[in-house]
Amino acid sequence: MTIKDIAELAGVSISTVSKIINNKDENINIETRNRVLKIVKDYNYIPYSTVRANSTTKTFILGVLLKSKSQTNLFLNGIIKIAQENGYSILIYDSMEDPTRELKNITSLCKNNVDGVIWEPVKEESLTHKFYFEKQDIEICYVNTPANPDSYFIDFIQMGYEATNILLRYGHTKVGCLTKPNSTRSDMVFEGFKKCLFDNEITYNDNMNLSIESTEWYNHILTHNPTGIVSTHYASSLILMEQLSKIQFLIPYDLSLVSLRDDVREDIRFPMISSIKIPYYEFGEFSCKRLIEQCEKKESPVQVFQTDFPLENTSSLDIPFSSRNKKIIVVGSVNIDVTLNVNELPQPGKTVSTNKHSIMTGGKGANQAVGVAKLGSDAALIGKVGNDYESNLVYSCMEENNVDAQALKRDPHLETGKAYIHLQNDGESMITILTGANDHLSSEDIYSHTKLFENTGYCLLQTEVPEETILAAAKQAHQYGAKNILKPAAINKINHSLLKLIDIFVPNKKEAEILCPNIPDIKQKALHFMDMGAKTVIITLGRSGCYVQSTSFSDYIPAANFIPVDTTGAADAFIAALAVYLSSGYSIENAAKIATYAAGFCISRQGVIPALVDRNSLETYIKSIEPDLLS
Repeated sequence: MTIKDIAELAGVSISTVSKIINNKDENINIETRNRVLKIVKDYNYIPYSTVRANSTTKTFILGVLLKSKSQTNLFLNGIIKIAQENGYSILIYDSMEDPTRELKNITSLCKNNVDGVIWEPVKEESLTHKFYFEKQDIEICYVNTPANPDSYFIDFIQMGYEATNILLRYGHTKVGCLTKPNSTRSDMVFEGFKKCLFDNEITYNDNMNLSIESTEWYNHILTHNPTGIVSTHYASSLILMEQLSKIQFLIPYDLSLVSLRDDVREDIRFPMISSIKIPYYEFGEFSCKRLIEQCEKKESPVQVFQTDFPLENTSSLDIPFSSRNKKIIVVGSVNIDVTLNVNELPQPGKTVSTNKHSIMTGGKGANQAVGVAKLGSDAALIGKVGNDYESNLVYSCMEENNVDAQALKRDPHLETGKAYIHLQNDGESMITILTGANDHLSSEDIYSHTKLFENTGYCLLQTEVPEETILAAAKQAHQYGAKNILKPAAINKINHSLLKLIDIFVPNKKEAEILCPNIPDIKQKALHFMDMGAKTVIITLGRSGCYVQSTSFSDYIPAANFIPVDTTGAADAFIAALAVYLSSGYSIENAAKIATYAAGFCISRQGVIPALVDRNSLETYIKSIEPDLLS
C-alpha cells in the first residue's frame, strides 16, 4: 500500500495525506483528517522508508490469508503443527470472500513484517496485490489459485475419479454425480467423475449431473437410474438420504452412495455413509513445509501435493439393485415364544409341572424370515408388534439375523403377540397363542410398503394374521411378479379367492384334514387344493416326510434322518429353505428334498430361531449324505 493508494481511497491529494500522517495537518479540516487516518489505520499503511529499514529482519512469523476460513480447521491445524515444529509463529487472516477486507489483511501482514504467507486469493484480480509482499521480500505460497501456475491444490479431480471408480468396482454403470451450484470443488469432482467414465468406456449424458437444488432427477431414482451416486459434499449426502427415506428407498439396497467428507466428526455422527476424507490436514502440513522451504531458501523437488484417497467405510455401498438376487418377503405373525419343557402334554383336569423354560422371538413370520436370512437370501419382514419390552427383543433378533425390518411396525396401543409352548420330551408340542398386535396387521400396512415388493422372488404367507391382510399381500406380490407360498395355520376353512393367488400351498397333515375332511387320501387332498386354485401343493407329514403335487412332479419325499427334540418350527424351516432354493433355480422336487434336511436340522434342537440352519452347514451335511442333490 503506497501513499498514492491512500490518497486515491480518501479522495484527496498525496500532499494532504503526507501532511496528515506527519502531523502537519493544522490547516486540514477534521472530517478529511479523520477519513484519511481511518484509511491509514484500516490498511496498515507504513511510510516506505520505515518498511525499508526493517524489511530484511527475519521475524519467524508466517501469515495465513484465506479466502474463507469456513470448513478449514483441519487445514489450519496442519499448518500450525508444522510451523511450531520449525520454530515459527502463525498469524491467521480471514478475507470472508471480500476483496476490500483482503487488501486490509495484506497490509496488516506487511506491517507485521512476516517472513512468508500462505495465500488463498479471493479472486483472480487479487493477484495484482502481490507486489505489496514482493516489496518486503515476503515469500508467498499460493493455494487454490487457478490463475497462478505455482499454486498448490487438493486434487479434487482425482478424488472425483477415485470415488467414481469405487462405484464402478461394485458393478455400477448407471451412476450420477450430486453437485452444488457455484462450487469450485463440485466442478473439479465432476470433471474427475466424467474422466473416470471416459476411461471405463461408459457414455456420459447430462442426466448424470445431479444438482442438489433440483428435485426433477428424484423421479429417475424410482426406476433405479442411477444405481450409484458420487456426492461432492457430505451435507448434500444427508439431504439425499432424507429425501430417499420419504420414498422408502434404502441405502445401499436401492442406491449406493459415496461422498467426499470435510470433517472427521461427520463420520462419527453419520457412520452410514461411505466416505473419502478430504485431506485438509495433510494439505496444511504440505503448504507450510513448502513455505518454510521458500523462506529458508531450501530447494525442494516437490512440485504438487499428492496423497492417497482411501475409502473410510463401505456402509453405503453394494452391488446394483438389478444385479441382486431377488429377495424374499415374509408377511406374518411375530411373537415371543415362551417354551415350557414338560414330561407330558397337559390334559383336561390334570396339572403338569416344568423345571425348564425359555423365552425367545418366534411366530411363523419371524421364524421364516430368519430362516431365509440364515440361508443367505435377502429377507424382509412385514409384521406388527406392540409397545412393550418384548418388541425390543424382536427388533434385536431381526437385526442380529440381518432381516430387513423396515416394515415391522410397533403399535403404541397393543402388546406383542405371545406363544405359550408346552414341549414334550419326544419333541411333540402343544401351543396356545395370544395374538396381540398380530391381529392388527392390516391391508394398509401392506399398501404402505408396496415399494418393498420390488425385485421380490417369493412372498411367504401364513394365516396367523387377518385374512384380508394376507389377500392384499398375495395380490401385491403377484403385481410385482413374485410367487406366493402359503402356510395355513389356526384356520378351519380356506377362502377360494385367496387360494387362487397361491403358487405353493403347504399345509401339514392335520391342517389338510381340517380343510378337506371328506377326502381321506393325501394325493386326492392335494389335487382338491389344486382344483381350488393352488398351483402346487406340498403336504408335510412329519416323520413321514412330505407329499408334493405339481405339474412337473408328484410323489412322496421321505423325511431326513434326525432325532426330534422340538418339532415346533419344522414347517417354518421347511418353507424358508423351499423358497430359498427355488429362488436359486432348483426344481420343486430338489428344493423340497433340501427343505426336508433344513426341517430336520430344526427339529434336532430346541427352539426355532436358534435351531434354524445356515446355508454352509446345510449344504455341507447334504453333500455328505446326498451329494448329487446340490449339483
